[in-house]
Amino acid sequence: MNDTKHSMTVAEQVVDQLANSGVEHIYAITGDSLNALTDAITKDGRIKFIHVRNEEAAAFAASAEAQLTGRLAACAGSSGPGHVHLINGLYDAQRSNAPVLAIASTCASSMFGTGYFQETNPTLLFSNCTVYNEMAVTPQQVPSMLHGAMQTAVARGGVGVVGLPADVITQTAAKDGASIVPSYTERLPRPSEEEIEEAARLLNDASTVAIFAGHGATDAAELVKELADVLKAPVVTSYKSQMEMTRDMPNYVGHMGYLGMWSAEKAIANADVVLILGTNFPYPGFFPTEKRSIQVDVRAERLGKRANLQLGVRSDSKLFIEALLPKLQKKVNDSFLKTALDDWSAIKVKMQEPVLNPGKNYCIRPEYMLSLLDKLASEDCIVAVDTGMNNVWTSHYLTPSKGRKMIGSFTHGSMANALPMAIGAAVSNPGKQIISLSGDGGLAMLMGEMLTVIQYQLPVKILVADNRALAFVKWEMELADYSPSEVNLVNPDFAAVAQAMGYQAETVSDPSELEPAMKRWLSAEGPALLSVTTDTDAASFTFSQELMEKGAPGNVLSNFMAPGI
Repeated sequence: MNDTKHSMTVAEQVVDQLANSGVEHIYAITGDSLNALTDAITKDGRIKFIHVRNEEAAAFAASAEAQLTGRLAACAGSSGPGHVHLINGLYDAQRSNAPVLAIASTCASSMFGTGYFQETNPTLLFSNCTVYNEMAVTPQQVPSMLHGAMQTAVARGGVGVVGLPADVITQTAAKDGASIVPSYTERLPRPSEEEIEEAARLLNDASTVAIFAGHGATDAAELVKELADVLKAPVVTSYKSQMEMTRDMPNYVGHMGYLGMWSAEKAIANADVVLILGTNFPYPGFFPTEKRSIQVDVRAERLGKRANLQLGVRSDSKLFIEALLPKLQKKVNDSFLKTALDDWSAIKVKMQEPVLNPGKNYCIRPEYMLSLLDKLASEDCIVAVDTGMNNVWTSHYLTPSKGRKMIGSFTHGSMANALPMAIGAAVSNPGKQIISLSGDGGLAMLMGEMLTVIQYQLPVKILVADNRALAFVKWEMELADYSPSEVNLVNPDFAAVAQAMGYQAETVSDPSELEPAMKRWLSAEGPALLSVTTDTDAASFTFSQELMEKGAPGNVLSNFMAPGI
């Protein structure tokens, strides 16, 4: 790059600042007000431009990269429609605490407020899904604003947006600017001695304890295991945390929530004290109001947000447990734990019924499909899962292995997130097996991103459960006593579409052919798609003990429990 930085354009200065800050990729669609930045990226050569088909996918891909690597990731959108397309993926990044920078190029600043072609106001547009959101109107502001956006995104875990008007981005850069590289050394909050003493008193006095461990406690999984052994406590997780948290966790009894298991709900409901570690679990109805609860979280604003607390502690979970363990008296009575483990064992046995009865032609049980994926996928694969019934099957049948990771729109709950997240995962994790798991509705919504995968020859393996319906919505309506309507889908042969794009692809409708087809799909070089014709009426019974005990495969209505409280 040119050493005389004052002769740079603003666009060139932005690229230099991003590259020096460790940004390796930017996901975007070029055009109009973004052209100068795209040109600067190409000439500089240090940042790879990933040309997606929809800016929504750009934001999802950046969100996935940031979550998987822990580093700042970047996306961009040009004036007007590009900004609007970004919003859904940026909401997901913000709610997932993913450090993402979004550059929103706009019409010329002289046109602001005139109703100019494609004019939007990014500052207003992104106000509810950002930790930093500013518009530069002079070259002098750009370095400082860009640094502020990156620094805040990394420090607070969220989205930083910088608006860059078309007339500003082409001007000569300011000679002097702010510090280029975001600097952030995390100093995790520690519990006070008084907090540890009170937590120890509550736990020592309790006859029974249950631990609810969320994604914020995954770094402390080994300590959670030790803590659970001392307290003879069943361990319950959130859906988001189960992949990392449940590896080698003897006291695990299932995950809680709309997709969860009754064994987990029962353990939480019946414990004298519930210890909540590192979770922003969004459903307050699952926490019993009459029980004593201790919540530990690095973000103080989350304490007591869902549960009535006896004690709230702003602390890193790992530091909290390290300080707590020496203060605890090891419990002897393990009857509460054994009951919870027996409940979980009963569920696991029942969950195998649809696996052992894999369905029939054009009606393959998705549980069987996921059990095969669980068996055949690599031990360190990354699975991007779409929102909908896919979450049910992955939460029940995709088990943790030594290095597996699962990513999805777990808090924002958007459809169509899986494929763009798989793009971000593949770009930032070369050499890993990347699997995108979607339903037919989710894949169709952003199906254009299949072309992005082909364009960059990303080795993404797309698995689509073709059940000809928005199945989760169908069950929502059915369980609310509505007549399911407008939920049926007319689909193409997804494999034929993929083949026309350049994928290795096939459709499987016979359950006896699924395992060899899945082996071919996973071993394919480059992009591959497997479309599986699944049972439209497949449902989940694991939330309800009563329905589980009387339910049987093929009797779908008795198998499904209204999700949640």
